[in-house]
Amino acid sequence: MITLFRLLARVPMPLMHWFGAMLGWLVWWSAPGYRRRFRANAASAGFGPGQYRPAISAAGKMASELPWLWLRPHGETVLDRVVRWEGVEAFEAAMQAKKGVILVAPHLGSWEMCGQAIGERFLASYGPITALFRPARKKWMADLIAAGSRDRPGLQTLPTNNTGVRGLIRTLRGGGYTGILPDQVPPLGQGVWAPFLGRPAYTMTLLPRLAQQTGAACFLSVCERLPRGAGYVIRFEPIVGTALTDATAPIEDAAAAMNDAISGLIRSLPGQYVWDYARFKEPRAERVAAATGEAA
Repeated sequence: MITLFRLLARVPMPLMHWFGAMLGWLVWWSAPGYRRRFRANAASAGFGPGQYRPAISAAGKMASELPWLWLRPHGETVLDRVVRWEGVEAFEAAMQAKKGVILVAPHLGSWEMCGQAIGERFLASYGPITALFRPARKKWMADLIAAGSRDRPGLQTLPTNNTGVRGLIRTLRGGGYTGILPDQVPPLGQGVWAPFLGRPAYTMTLLPRLAQQTGAACFLSVCERLPRGAGYVIRFEPIVGTALTDATAPIEDAAAAMNDAISGLIRSLPGQYVWDYARFKEPRAERVAAATGEAA
């Protein structure tokens, strides 16, 4: 599998995105459960077929770009060839203030590209981007990730436990930055119920607690995939004037403010959201003490 991914990593991105779009539609027509969940989530958020249909091919493109993102040769940067930047001045101003920055990056567009490109561009100026990372449970996936995706320059990973959370707090208080996927369903006891795209969703408290405890600036961050393999646009949008960045706000209000900001970003780009994700499921019980930040 690693050899196959290394070979695919050398295929031009426009061709891989074309293949990925076909793969997305193949999965759509061959997996009724996937199709039902996809439609139901998009419809409950108020989107019709004309708005969510591009996300079908986008899901396949997301898979097809992983070989290049994970296993392209080290030293081959992504910046000059494939990425444009918007809102970067505000992000850099926040970094220069040395109060820490949290990048709020939902399952929208190419979040793998987002983390790698940001880490590459700002490594020399601000150090690596720090993120929590849980190893894949399946061996073949863990081997692929270990082969090159998580040890790229500009990316530092921490374990998803109390040690990792304390590491994030130190990073932010030291003026560093982190990226967090905020629209995952956390384990039971590590979240609160808050509105998300018009429905109640069990929502992580890690990100709001980090923002409240450290005073870090929060930015929505998205890497939009351009048509026909033309590249990507990474955008930064500051989140200001909400309960998310108010240290005195109840955690429920902070989580709701975070979800509201994420929902607005998704509504601006529904054709690249991962609509099949079971965002509204009941949280699972898990004996993990981290991820709320309370112990830290």
